[in-house]
Amino acid sequence: MTPRSVVIAGANLAGGTVARSLRSRGFTGRITLVGAEETPPYERPALSKQVLSGAQDPAELVLPIDWAGIDVDLRLGERVEEIVPAESAVALSTGARPGADAVVLCTGGRGRRLGVEGEDLAGIHEVRTVEDALALRGELVAGARVVVVGAGFIGAEVAATALGLGCEVTVLEHAPVPLARSLGPVWGPFVLEEHVRRGARVRLGTGVHRFLGRDRVREVEIGGGDRIPADVVVVGVGIEPATELAAAAGLAVAGGVHVDERAATGNPAVFAVGDVTLQPGWRGQGMVRLESFQNAQEQADVAAAAILGQEVPARDVPWFWSDQFEHTIQIAGTLDASADVVLRGDRAGWDFSAFHVRDGVVRGVFAIDRGRDVRAAMRLIAAGTVVDPAALADPATDLRRLARPRAA
Repeated sequence: MTPRSVVIAGANLAGGTVARSLRSRGFTGRITLVGAEETPPYERPALSKQVLSGAQDPAELVLPIDWAGIDVDLRLGERVEEIVPAESAVALSTGARPGADAVVLCTGGRGRRLGVEGEDLAGIHEVRTVEDALALRGELVAGARVVVVGAGFIGAEVAATALGLGCEVTVLEHAPVPLARSLGPVWGPFVLEEHVRRGARVRLGTGVHRFLGRDRVREVEIGGGDRIPADVVVVGVGIEPATELAAAAGLAVAGGVHVDERAATGNPAVFAVGDVTLQPGWRGQGMVRLESFQNAQEQADVAAAAILGQEVPARDVPWFWSDQFEHTIQIAGTLDASADVVLRGDRAGWDFSAFHVRDGVVRGVFAIDRGRDVRAAMRLIAAGTVVDPAALADPATDLRRLARPRAA
């Protein structure tokens, strides 16, 4: 039965895309889109890059959607506090209780805290919102001593931006390998080597013991007692999915809100989308939590279709990108460290693609400034096509042809 009203908790990229997809799929009922921020739904990837450097106005990130024009009740500066199944409604922080035959949780996550002394001092930042990015941007002046805690994608992007602005940058990473979760043991260190080449100091296997300072942070004390001078600190050590609303509704939330391939939770009236979800991996490869632009968009459309009882669209090969310095890094599929790696292009010049191949089939790709290669690789991964490694490596090969079905 098609619902008459849908409430979306989270006015972000995921939530905004759910609302737009519902309308594009023919839903004519009431849609209420609720967000804690005062800014309409916007794209976040540029916050740690172009917005932070001053190259892009945050207003350009706002989704180009006329919410009133598509009859969406956009409520900013409010939160969904409770799902009330008995009333087919939700309770908002303002006291309002809009009807909700279906609820979509797009609550995202919050920056993980270190739990150490001094982490609330002025000068210590995270980059999760427009306000975060603008506050940090004002402190990234030439010569500022910037300590980045966490060498994941956010940390690496902030470090690259700060170096470009003339800051002195130190990167601290607790793990022995940077970017290992996303890029693996080869490409993670490869990316961070470029930061070192451009002047960053990197300390791996190093945790923060405490932050020191009176009015604001002045030093970062690491394990062993060493102290690193700091005018600015940026903490990027991952997020914790915001599962409180789901947990209060009795849903499974270990590691994220559990959903199936239709973005449905254990409650038939509740769906979840985006960073907050723990979902079946691409083609059933375990349960995963994906923090990506692609996932927010694709899973949002899946949820909209499922809410309306329509066939859900197929998901594409998982893909992610990161802009660092003047380069665009892209990954797709699975970067299996034990697979054969076929190189195409100039590795030393940061202009290449690396195809991870197992049993003759491309399983994943890591590429720098090679968007066309990545798109072709995604088709190869999806098709499971057996390829000739020499053809992959040959720059004269049109990779699109390798992905085309062979004539019988």
